[in-house]
Amino acid sequence: MSIFHLAYHVDDLQKARAFYGGTLGCQEGRSTDSWVDFNFFGHQISLHLGPVFATANTGKVGDHMVPMPHLGVILPQEEWRALADRLLAKGIDFTIAPTTRFEGQPGEQSTMFFHDPAGNPIEIKGFADMAGVFAT
Repeated sequence: MSIFHLAYHVDDLQKARAFYGGTLGCQEGRSTDSWVDFNFFGHQISLHLGPVFATANTGKVGDHMVPMPHLGVILPQEEWRALADRLLAKGIDFTIAPTTRFEGQPGEQSTMFFHDPAGNPIEIKGFADMAGVFAT
């Protein structure tokens, strides 16, 4: 099994814990006074105190300009829908509200974009058929 590890900056560890742990439901791992790890849907992210990287809506995907760079994960459709429903119920301010794109085409997917409290953009995709992730 391979998992990715990504480390990036946040400006407040307590807000990050509340968001990643409470809102997204990610399990907290190791931490110090300057960083905290989370199990981000089976992958490891390390949130370190520091200046947050700059982003801009420069990535054209379908009809949307999406924030670049951004962190993302792909979930099976049922998990994506459950997370989307939970985030909608919590009143998350979406950059791109839960939607389906590329309908009827290879790579059809559900997607949603939002930002963590530090402003880091996150995309969560859902696929009904995970074999379609790399479809052309």
